[in-house]
Parts: sequence; structure tokens; C-alpha cells
Amino acid sequence: MAIVSTANGQHRRAELAAFLRSRRERITPEQAGLPPGSRRRTPGLRREEVAQLSGVGVTWYTWLEQGRQINASPQVLGAVARTLLLDQAEREHLFRLADLPDAASAAGAATSGCEQVLPEVQEILDMVVPMPASVVNERFDLLAWNASYQVLWPGVTGADPGERNILWQCFTYPDCCHPYVNRDEQVAMLVAQLRGAYGRHLGEPAWTGFVRRLQAVSPAFAQLWDEHEVASPATYLKVFRHPAYPKLTLTTTSLAVQAVPGTRMVVYRPADEVTREAIGRLLAGDGAGARYPCWEAHQRRKAGLAS
Repeated sequence: MAIVSTANGQHRRAELAAFLRSRRERITPEQAGLPPGSRRRTPGLRREEVAQLSGVGVTWYTWLEQGRQINASPQVLGAVARTLLLDQAEREHLFRLADLPDAASAAGAATSGCEQVLPEVQEILDMVVPMPASVVNERFDLLAWNASYQVLWPGVTGADPGERNILWQCFTYPDCCHPYVNRDEQVAMLVAQLRGAYGRHLGEPAWTGFVRRLQAVSPAFAQLWDEHEVASPATYLKVFRHPAYPKLTLTTTSLAVQAVPGTRMVVYRPADEVTREAIGRLLAGDGAGARYPCWEAHQRRKAGLAS
């Protein structure tokens, strides 16, 4: 095991060294705020220039770029990332190669759970109407949706941004107005998918915190989480309900969104003509404003908690 661990560390440091060299070589002195100076034998910045601009020692940076076994703090790596003009994905990649997964998560904290969906992705969502469609990340944060999704699940899309998460809604929604008909089956599958993705994010505070919060508010989630079932996103049948339509049957298909790693577009295809017609009527406004009888009681409770 120790031999494997050592080999993995060496490979990771070699990847880190190659990544730093490639990023350094693509930046001109002018981009870094330096005068052009004399002609250079190699493209990009020199190592000593990166070290100076980052506020680190030349020897230390040279060793880092040579793949030597040295320690790097998140603060120092952050300074190097700023000097090399790394974007968000590159910063996270840098921290992971430096074996700092917590720092990688912190680097993405500004967009964690609220990744930016490109306009062309939203355009595709809008073009698949009347089929409901959304974009979610591996933690099931709801990032974007189309008009059909909006009229089917207004309680989800209208939730506060911090609670606009499919799993959070599934386990905190009251039973009296829960959108799933086959709830036990569906939430178990969602938790298994979350567990499958969790292995790729071990040690990341955003993931650890999310799981702990759900365990605290939902004994049902805590029990399913402890079962360690694992699944990947797949096409399967879901049965929903809406205040105006008691049974809506759809199949889901997940498509990766490569522009934002870890996100996918989920398209809901009506499984029968009754569901297809119901979605069309909702889009036309027929029943879109319907509420369950418990709606007013929930609103009063929310208002009481807010005050």
C-alpha cells in the first residue's frame, strides 16, 4: 500500500509540474503587468518572474515546478494561481494536484451550488418545451430550468436559493403536498446517486456540510445514507402529482453538460398521453395557480418562523 501511495504521489507531482509549466508559458509579460523587455528564448514568463509576482522564493517555486516533494499552503498556491491568471476550473485543478482537496473546494466555494449555466444551455432547455427539463450538479443543486419544469414544480423553483436542491426539497417537503407519488422508491434512488458522487468529493467541506445538514433535519435521509447504496444517473420512471393533476408519469434522461464539469441536464419525457396533455394545459395556464388545501397553513408557518 505504501508503494502504491508513493507512486501516486509522484505521478500527481509530475502532473502538477507539467500543469504549472504550461500555464506559465502561455502568459506574456504584458498580461502579467511587466514591461516587454528583451527578446525571450522561451514563451511566457520566467520562473523567477512568477516567483516575484507571487511573493514566493525563486528556489521554492522552481522546486514546485520540478515536481519535488515540498509543502504548499493554500494561500501561497492562491497567489501563484492569481499570477498565472487561472480560471476557476484551473484553480481547483491546481489545488487538487497539490493534494489540497479542502482548498480546492474553498476555491470553488463562490460558485459551489450555484454554477453559472451558459446562455446556450438555457436556450436548449427552453427549446425542449413542452418537455420539462433542468440542469443540476452532482449534489442535486437546481441550477436552471425551463417553463415546463417551472409550472410542474413551482415549490422547488420558488424555494430560497440555499434550499433550491432536489434532495433537500424531497426530504423536507411536508407529506401532505409532496410532489412524488412513489416517494420511497425515488428518494432511495436519489440518495444512492448522491452516495456514488460523494466518493469523488471526499473531504470537500461543501459536500460534508450538505450531508450533515440533511442528516440533522431528516431521519429518513440519515437511514438511507447509512445503507451505503450506490447508483449512477439513469433513465427511469417517476410518478409525480400536482395540485391540479393527481398523477403525472414521466421518464428521466440525463445528459452531461460538458461546459460545467459535474453538471447534467435532466429531461422529463411524458410517459403517457394524460401527462402530455396535463403539461400542455399547465403551460397554457390551466391549473398553474392551483394550491393544495394545506398551502395557506404552510405560508402562515413560514411567516411565523420569519418573524
